[in-house]
Amino acid sequence: MKLIDRMISSISPSWALKRQVAQKKLEIFNSGYSNHGASGTKKSLAGWNFRGGGPDEDIVDNADVLRQRSRDLYMGGATLATGALKTSRTNVVGTGLKLFPIVDYEYLGLSEEEEKQLKRTIEREFALWADSTDSDACRQHNFYELQQLAFLSQLMSGDCFALLPMKKRKQSVYDLRVRLLEADRCCNPPILNGKNIRGGVEVNEDAEVVAYHFLNRHPLSFYTPGAPLPPPKWNRVLAYGDKTGRKNVIHLMDAERPEQRRGVPILAPVIEALKQLGRYTEAELMAAVVSGMFTVFVKSDSPENPVGSGLSQEETLPGLDNNLQMGNGAIVGLAPGEDISTANPGRPNTAFDGFVTAILRQVGAALEIPYELLVKSFTSSYSASRAALLEAWKMFRMRRIWFAADFCQPVYEEWFAEAVAKGRIYAPGFFDDPLIRKAYTRAEWIGPSSGQLDPLKEAQAAKMRVEEGFSTRSRETAEITGGDFEMNVQQRIREEKMRREGGLLDGLPTGGGETKYVVLDPQQD
Repeated sequence: MKLIDRMISSISPSWALKRQVAQKKLEIFNSGYSNHGASGTKKSLAGWNFRGGGPDEDIVDNADVLRQRSRDLYMGGATLATGALKTSRTNVVGTGLKLFPIVDYEYLGLSEEEEKQLKRTIEREFALWADSTDSDACRQHNFYELQQLAFLSQLMSGDCFALLPMKKRKQSVYDLRVRLLEADRCCNPPILNGKNIRGGVEVNEDAEVVAYHFLNRHPLSFYTPGAPLPPPKWNRVLAYGDKTGRKNVIHLMDAERPEQRRGVPILAPVIEALKQLGRYTEAELMAAVVSGMFTVFVKSDSPENPVGSGLSQEETLPGLDNNLQMGNGAIVGLAPGEDISTANPGRPNTAFDGFVTAILRQVGAALEIPYELLVKSFTSSYSASRAALLEAWKMFRMRRIWFAADFCQPVYEEWFAEAVAKGRIYAPGFFDDPLIRKAYTRAEWIGPSSGQLDPLKEAQAAKMRVEEGFSTRSRETAEITGGDFEMNVQQRIREEKMRREGGLLDGLPTGGGETKYVVLDPQQD
């Protein structure tokens, strides 16, 4: 016991006991994170203003501001924000993820030839629907363009919604339509009726999403003369049909917390950094313009006289242009009492590029886009540039798989069900067993390839992966060129046949695993 504790104990034992208890509590509390990130006594953390909440408080209550600021950055508030979103859109979706059916023919009891014919039928029928703007409820985009729009909207706004109505149209074989809705349309109705609704998403006591509430118009739309807005009305759409269990609403959202109802724009963590960087860039650009124009200020002791005219106010001729401009070798006379001073902002700023680069590296880390890809500048070595691309493609591939599973596959399964119901595709047992349904609708969605810094090295690596059994020719063909290996083989057979029939080449394999081509004599059979 310390001396001061003994002194207190001799004077007031009860006070000393309370002091001992308090010290023991402090020893218990000051352990683990309380000495580090959770410390409330360290000077570096004492001034940290923090307040946490649930997903609804932290995300839903701030979603409207985040969405509008993110869109403002995309529309011109920061050019790099536009580039970041479009870079992700182009690499993840590109011109659209293409369907590659993978029918489980062994489980379905089909032969290889039957499986091949079924795949071709599926691809042909799906192209009939997907390549047409009839797949869009608004009749503006085909299915692949809808993919681009839905993915970009999800990145920009945090989430995007898609309805799957059935609507008949003339000269349209299929009735399935995709109706995209922007994130703002899903919002709380004025009367909740005791339901658990936040951000327009209704859940039950088990936190299961049961319905979505959509406004009949965009909440940020303005009144325009001659085209008055309809009165606000909310429509409650069940997440799944009561009788059929059909998925009515596709909610594209990149969740980051359990029980999260609404998404967060991808730019949310870097909104402040991008906005300040945009302001700094504009200031530097204006300073460079001023410096390049060699601006001169004329100081005058006689404000009643026009600057540099040498004339009094009464002697100024009407209609005479008295504005002074810099010219090549020009000599301008100044009036008595006038002097000049030059404006030299000292631009361009030599520290500008280094500072911007440092900020963009942090922004790129938050967006999972390496700096080289963010600014489209590959000035490093081949190994460094390839490492940056590989790191970026981890994120692109992850988002592609997520987007295909949450958007493309559900739409494809709904289309497949309609095609079977209408007899366009023969699939026995499709509606009887979910496992049979899954066997028919298995598919991969192929997107743009990662690109090649050195095509020769990439091709050799792909060949080695196939030969060692790490990959397949179909997968490598799809990832490198985005093509179809089976169709490539068939096309090659036709081409080689045409060349042989034309008397150009004879591709007969010889020893050593190589193929030697011999020029034929036109008279030879």
